[in-house]
Formats: sequence, C-alpha cells, structure tokens
Amino acid sequence: MGKRSRARERAFQILFQIDVGCIDAGEAIKNTLGETQLSEEARNFAIALVQGTLKHIHELDELIAKHARGWTIERMVNVDRTIIRMAAYELLYHTEVPYKVTINEAVELAKKYGTEDSGLFVNGILGGIIKTSDRLKEKNQEAEFRRR
Repeated sequence: MGKRSRARERAFQILFQIDVGCIDAGEAIKNTLGETQLSEEARNFAIALVQGTLKHIHELDELIAKHARGWTIERMVNVDRTIIRMAAYELLYHTEVPYKVTINEAVELAKKYGTEDSGLFVNGILGGIIKTSDRLKEKNQEAEFRRR
C-alpha cells in the first residue's frame, strides 16, 4: 500500500470517528495518527483531507445529494457517506491527483470497510459527480489533452 493510500485510509478513519463518534477533529487526528507510522508527507496529506472535507462538508453534501438518487445523506451507510465526502473533496480540491486514482482508492476503501454493495454505490456517486461537475469536466479535458 502506497503512502497516499495509507494517508487516505487514516483520513477516512478520522472522519468516521468525527461523524459517528462525534469526536473533536483534533482529538480524532491525534488518536489516529499517533497510533500509526506515516511519513510527514502522508501525515500532511491525511490532515489536509480531513480538514478540507470538514471545511467544505455542506458544499460536498449538496453535491452528493444531487447524485444519490433515492438516498439522503442521512440515510447513507456511515462508511459510504464518509468515503464519498472525502473522495468528493479530493476530486474537487486536489486537482494534482488524477480522478481515476481518487475513485479507485475510494472504491477500495468502501470494499474494505463497507457493505457488499458499498464499492458500487461509491463508484456510482463519484462517477456522477465527475460527469456533471464543471470543475471536474475542465480537469478531465486538460488530462485528455496532455495524454495526446
């Protein structure tokens, strides 16, 4: 598992604690990152994912709700909701990361921590976000142009 994969997993664990356990963000970061060996770069990436997701949570929830047909944010499985929020934040604000990497990592987390259907659910919502977000359309067009 790569540095960023481990960082994403730790960020997910922190965000899950905050969401489900109503734990203070600083305490959740300290508890989770204090127990693990991450490089400084990976630690910083994990913290950036946590802080960014929390900072933009209302925007992310609105975006997710548009693509979660038949589901409200509150009805989603906690694991799925946390992973989708974090991945949506990464898609929108960490443009240096290819969107396929972000989605693949999110699906793998969903398969590991979620239900049997979590991977498909996470993939479907994130795929919808990519197809309809103007910011992501531009990012994808730039990536296609560079590949040519």
